[in-house]
Amino acid sequence: MRTLLNVVWLVLAGIWLAIGYVLAGVVCCLLVVTIPFGIASFRIAAYALWPFGRTVVRDPDAGVPSTIGNVVWFVVAGVWLAAGHVLTAIPLFVSIIGIPLGVANLKLIPVSLLPLGARIVDVDDPEAFYRR
Repeated sequence: MRTLLNVVWLVLAGIWLAIGYVLAGVVCCLLVVTIPFGIASFRIAAYALWPFGRTVVRDPDAGVPSTIGNVVWFVVAGVWLAAGHVLTAIPLFVSIIGIPLGVANLKLIPVSLLPLGARIVDVDDPEAFYRR
């Protein structure tokens, strides 16, 4: 079922979200200071391509630099990305088939708001929460 949902997601929303995150990551990597944001954008792009069967967990060892980076990201890009995910999820909720896709879109909001210090892991591998 996950594979089917991921394929439908990829066609309807995932490819466009991933392209947007990749473009943002490229721009961030061009500027040396924002390379951590670019790397986070690439991780979110991979998650946006295939979200079903994966989840986001917070890294307890992230520290102060990631918190400061998340505050900057939240102000500059996070609020706008979250608003975009909400606006994209609304039309997906209109049909019965789109409801899981809308939920997946809302599932992307926490990592789009605070990407630094987060890890994306498989839900089937509980040990992945503790591995690096």
